Amino acid sequence: QVPLVESGGGSVQAGGSLRLSCRASRMILSTFSVTDLEWYRQAPGKQRELVAGITSERVTTYADFVKGRFAISRDHRKRTVDLQMRSLIPEDTAVYYCHSRNEWGQDWGQGIQDTVSS
Repeated sequence: QVPLVESGGGSVQAGGSLRLSCRASRMILSTFSVTDLEWYRQAPGKQRELVAGITSERVTTYADFVKGRFAISRDHRKRTVDLQMRSLIPEDTAVYYCHSRNEWGQDWGQGIQDTVSS
């Protein structure tokens, strides 16, 4: 069973919106509640970069290039972390990865493709 399962990717025109979701399928609630969660992305030919993060206490951080456009949130009951993306631009085209981190280690999702056309 894959530890982090992403969903919600797809194709959209510039100016549109997408919502990504990531479920920590193997994590029990008590572990999830102390786990920091992040979304990264990797565009073709570029390094993987941090997009947004949310700590176990719901403190959020954003890369400058998504501030005001993206919003990260988490649901402890569902064990999910979502990334709401608005006002998308072609430069947002990438494979998006969910990442979890706690005192016992870290996991990556398999990645999900988002494509923004002009």
